[in-house]
Amino acid sequence: MTALTVDSVQTHDSPTPLGCDPADLAWVKSIVQQAGTSFALGMHVLPPMRRYGMYAIYAFCRVVDDIADGHALLEKRTNALHTWYKRISTLYEHPQITPSEPLERVLRAAIFFFSLRQSDFYSILDGMLMDTQSAIVAPDETTLDTYCDRVASAVGRLSVRIFGECSDAGDNVAHHLGRALQLTNILRDIPEDAVRKRLYLPSDLLDRFDVPRTPILALTSPRLDGVCRIMAARAHDHFRAAFTTMKSCHPKAILPARIMGASYAATLSALCARGWSPSVLRRLPHSTFTAKGIRFIHSYFP
Repeated sequence: MTALTVDSVQTHDSPTPLGCDPADLAWVKSIVQQAGTSFALGMHVLPPMRRYGMYAIYAFCRVVDDIADGHALLEKRTNALHTWYKRISTLYEHPQITPSEPLERVLRAAIFFFSLRQSDFYSILDGMLMDTQSAIVAPDETTLDTYCDRVASAVGRLSVRIFGECSDAGDNVAHHLGRALQLTNILRDIPEDAVRKRLYLPSDLLDRFDVPRTPILALTSPRLDGVCRIMAARAHDHFRAAFTTMKSCHPKAILPARIMGASYAATLSALCARGWSPSVLRRLPHSTFTAKGIRFIHSYFP
């Protein structure tokens, strides 16, 4: 990778985060704001350069996820994702070439400043292709774990480097926290995924509890709750492992990951309190600010 200098990425007369043009920074921030998630609020604990690095990662994930979940023909979505492999490759192999799109310009700066790994971007794209090529329905355990690593833990590996934690412990936090977050998402979104003909719960558990592998039929099974409680226990184990590993990380650098983990852990607890019986499955879990605060405190004593 050809070396960059601060001057080579600075595109504006006055100093800006990552040396990027204010319009490019505004573009990646707008993607985060339009998503309407709590992500933007959580990133405010970061200094501007790291914050906009995270905005760029989020915007990248949002763009490629929209491609994977879009309504275009399979061939068109597949080609669009493969184009992103080439775009990422160009950012690493030809960093002296100024990209034409704002997202790629901010990503180029983030890659330079935070030494982000190309393989993690590729893993995210691999995960998007898993969702694109065919609907994931009752995967085996290995496939499910691979999917969680690609769509969640790979994002975590990029994130911890932007936070300032480049150690093996940081990667281990990403391994466990990414899986914990993704399993929580899966347990929360079962009805929504069923409408899209997807079911991310593992086939061996579904068979053990005699829950149909067909997404819509699984929603009506009274035994679904047993499957989900086992998956929730796995998610809790990953949260515990992530919080334990954070003790080996720099406290300030790992703080954003701790905040996000505590928030999701509170959501998981709310899901467990609600359960997964057919009568409550479509009821959104409610986790209060107080519950998240308690989880944050408890994260220091896993």
